[in-house]
Amino acid sequence: MPIPFIDLQAQRQRLGQPLEDAILKVVRSGAYIMGPEVTEFESRLGEFGQAPHVLSCASGTDALVLPLMAWDIGPGDAVFCPSFTFAATAEAMPLVGASPVFVDIDPGTYNMDPESLEAAIEAVKREGKLNARAVIAVDLFGQPADYPALAPIARKHGLKLIADSAQGFGCTLSGMHPIHWADVATTSFFPAKPLGCYGDGGAVLSRDERLHDLLVSIRVHGQAVKSDLEGRTFEHDPKYLNVRVGTNSRMDTLQAAVLLQKLAIFADEIEARNRVAARYAEGLDDLVKTPKVIEGGVSVWAQYTVETENRDGLAAALRQQGIPTAVYYPIPIHKQGVYSVYPTAPKGLPVTEDKAGKVISLPMHPYLTEDDQDQVIAAVRAFVKANA
Repeated sequence: MPIPFIDLQAQRQRLGQPLEDAILKVVRSGAYIMGPEVTEFESRLGEFGQAPHVLSCASGTDALVLPLMAWDIGPGDAVFCPSFTFAATAEAMPLVGASPVFVDIDPGTYNMDPESLEAAIEAVKREGKLNARAVIAVDLFGQPADYPALAPIARKHGLKLIADSAQGFGCTLSGMHPIHWADVATTSFFPAKPLGCYGDGGAVLSRDERLHDLLVSIRVHGQAVKSDLEGRTFEHDPKYLNVRVGTNSRMDTLQAAVLLQKLAIFADEIEARNRVAARYAEGLDDLVKTPKVIEGGVSVWAQYTVETENRDGLAAALRQQGIPTAVYYPIPIHKQGVYSVYPTAPKGLPVTEDKAGKVISLPMHPYLTEDDQDQVIAAVRAFVKANA
């Protein structure tokens, strides 16, 4: 049997009947959008993620767009982000009319390089064509970005800081979640994510009550919220009093019900992922470059990514043995036509471009058996040694 890259069915079997009961309860309730499970999930997610305010939404992309809208970031504004990430990170800026500015990565963690960020911000300010407004740091492959270094840079320049934890929700640095440093932390519940639902979904975690209020409004077509109604009378449903331009980004109740079940076992799954990662490192780090986790960091290991000079050859060899792999990301965003018109850090993105040709991700999930993992390790070792 082929080894699954991510085994969602093993997780479903573990969750068992309670998961199916939770889904059926929603089906029978008729409250298919923004039902009570959504409110409960937002509360539970905030407890887990150390955030007083949580707004669920329709996708991880929306989770990035909504705070940009709340901060009135748009045409003429610059938002700094890595190019070594999924397109959704950079996509958020053009969707509100703003410009991404691409920043290089640290060669060890693949996350945003603070020195490259500082240089990019200063270059934008010198040029004067764009107004620097925000930074989006990505918790790539499941581990936290260097927030103790990035947050002071953002504050120094008066920029908002978003922690894009689409791949990294649950990661910590010195025991703290990214929201400790960021203005907002966002995540995606796409099924393949460490905490994923059975469709699409996302969330915005914040510490600012006023910002959360604005996000609640924008999520549902700019509807009036409590602060908008102070001193005025409106006896109808507040969704029919539209005080700002918003969008439709509500979470389906069904997805919240699924996520409540998964969140209950999430801490245990993070521990299991770390055991799998440790076994990979023990079996491979003498032959390939294995991942480096930032000091004090705990990764949720959305992917287990190694480097090799013959990436495509290794992928082909593993495929012949029924072992799947994936490449994140073969073409950096700044090299793709539609994004190539946007600026990059002054010295370019040499680390990003180098890593894009070397990285390959191996099967990773909490239910990867030792026998299957040993098969992966043996296949990688055999290929590397044969092609040394």
